[in-house]
Amino acid sequence: MINIQMLIVGFIAAFIIGILISPPLISFFKRLKCGQEIRDEGPCWHESKSGTPTMGGMIFILASAIPAIIVSNRNLVTIMLIFLSVSFGVVGFVDDFIKVKFKRNLGLTELQKLGLQIVASCLFVWVLKDTLINTPFIIPFTNISINLGIWYLPLSVIVIISSVNAVNLTDGLDGLASSVTTVVAIFFTIISLITKNIPVSIFGSTIIGGTGAFLIFNKFPAKIFMGDTGSLFLGGALAGMAILTGTPLFLLIAGGILVIEALSVIIQVGVYKLTKKRVFKMAPIHHHFEMSGFKEQKIVIIFTLCSLLLCIIAYGGFLVHLS
Repeated sequence: MINIQMLIVGFIAAFIIGILISPPLISFFKRLKCGQEIRDEGPCWHESKSGTPTMGGMIFILASAIPAIIVSNRNLVTIMLIFLSVSFGVVGFVDDFIKVKFKRNLGLTELQKLGLQIVASCLFVWVLKDTLINTPFIIPFTNISINLGIWYLPLSVIVIISSVNAVNLTDGLDGLASSVTTVVAIFFTIISLITKNIPVSIFGSTIIGGTGAFLIFNKFPAKIFMGDTGSLFLGGALAGMAILTGTPLFLLIAGGILVIEALSVIIQVGVYKLTKKRVFKMAPIHHHFEMSGFKEQKIVIIFTLCSLLLCIIAYGGFLVHLS
């Protein structure tokens, strides 16, 4: 009962903080003219979004990190989850700041971002190495769990970097990334609660509260975008929760929309380089559906419902493991 109460307190605190700080932060970013630059190769109808404040990820970073630290009583696992997520948020913030400062749609180079991501991931894995080495790696829809030992460490780094970039690619429509990641965060919070991994569940509850508050201002028509500040933070958060519960394979299922978004870009780029032809009208795939005539709000709803369905399937796979 105490554990549930801690989760509820964390969720409510994060939600309230997010609601309270959103309006002043939106106004602050507007005064600083921290507006989003729309890529030239993006859909032409997105030009109306140019100038909408970005770096809104600061809202749920602050809203989730503060109560997570307090409610968890500064537990090392929770602290490291915050460190991992915030580290990626800082990388995203620098990327966003360069875009805003120099009025261009590209910030850090891909190599710079990857290098910083690897450093943050390795630090997280190194500090928690004893915990991770002894974390069972669960196979979905089976009762099999494998102790990968030291091999779980490099796998964790790969999972973190993949998750971060998948969420980043998903962030292209009003409310899309925030909706999808909130649903996936709910899944991993439930899993961590079932496995009695309280530090992870507390962290998850604050992520849900923070993104839930942010979504009120990020839904169509968005008053603020999360930017790379937010998308990289959320990618790190989801990956950290999956790794510490031994469920990276479940991230592939529950986060199926994120996987599809990333794969659509890989396929588009790969096929175009080989054949000079495009598989999709535009990648990531949410833009393909836009150019096929689907309204932005409808795409977000469909993708969110698909995420919910995938999370239910993943939960079924976890129940099989428990049986």
